[in-house]
Amino acid sequence: MTIALAIHGGCGTLPKSEMTEAEWAGARADLAASLRAGWAILAKGGAAVDAVEAAVRVMEDSAHFNAGHGAAFNAEGEHELDASIMDGATLAAGALAGVKRIRNPVSAAKALMLRGDPLLLAGPAGDTFAAHEGLDIVENSYFSTERRRANLSAMKIRELVGTASQASEAEKHGTVGAVALDAQGHLAAATSTGGYTNKPVGRVGDSPIIGAGTYARDGRCAVSGTGKGEYFIRYCVGHELASLIAYKGLALAEASCTVLGELTAHKIGAGLVAIDADGTIVAPYNTDGMYRGWVTPDGLIHVATHGEIEIAGQA
Repeated sequence: MTIALAIHGGCGTLPKSEMTEAEWAGARADLAASLRAGWAILAKGGAAVDAVEAAVRVMEDSAHFNAGHGAAFNAEGEHELDASIMDGATLAAGALAGVKRIRNPVSAAKALMLRGDPLLLAGPAGDTFAAHEGLDIVENSYFSTERRRANLSAMKIRELVGTASQASEAEKHGTVGAVALDAQGHLAAATSTGGYTNKPVGRVGDSPIIGAGTYARDGRCAVSGTGKGEYFIRYCVGHELASLIAYKGLALAEASCTVLGELTAHKIGAGLVAIDADGTIVAPYNTDGMYRGWVTPDGLIHVATHGEIEIAGQA
């Protein structure tokens, strides 16, 4: 049976000149590490839902992405994290919104999924749940990086001079996500984010909303999105893509282009990774770039930030 894995680390990638080559190389190395973590599980016959959790955890631990360590600051200079995970075999899912102290929110989302009810917890309740589950709890400052602090300062200035709407996707937000197909034919998806820079306290985007930023259903597809969450919620992006496959008979690539095309028509910066029941992978985006990667059936790791794709060795 085919196994497959794809990830993204957010669309709206910075212009190449805004990071050193060492920083770009570090980001690509962390994408490759994420893929190796997920692929190691799939290659041993493990479950897709475990693979996407493992892949996302690596990106949550990396300062290069807006999730976990490296998360965006809200308007009050704090971090509020969102995450979700979905098992395409059972439609079981777990999600957290606005948590502040969970080192790896995707693992807390999975623990909630395994519990079965409720599906989503918000704010302090999510942090308390994770602590009770024995997951790593950290101070909110653990998530801070100097790059994100600089982004906050820049957005505060833009807000004062009235140019906030002109900020790039990279300045504003970012997300990480993973999709997988396991040897049993089951699909799974997971997404994690720090939201967007200078967001209002309490704002929740699409990442913890099943059917919007995250969706998986066996026989159809698994999807994880990145972009302005409010639009992903309005367009029900994940479920819409799966529905085009199920009810209109579109192939994954066509369905993805249809959904992304609608967002593009409304000038909405967006990207996604998706995988179908046959292991086909797509990673479309309409911004300057998108951190992304996948593993081909021969076990080769492919990673990219802008247009070029780099082979980063064996999984």
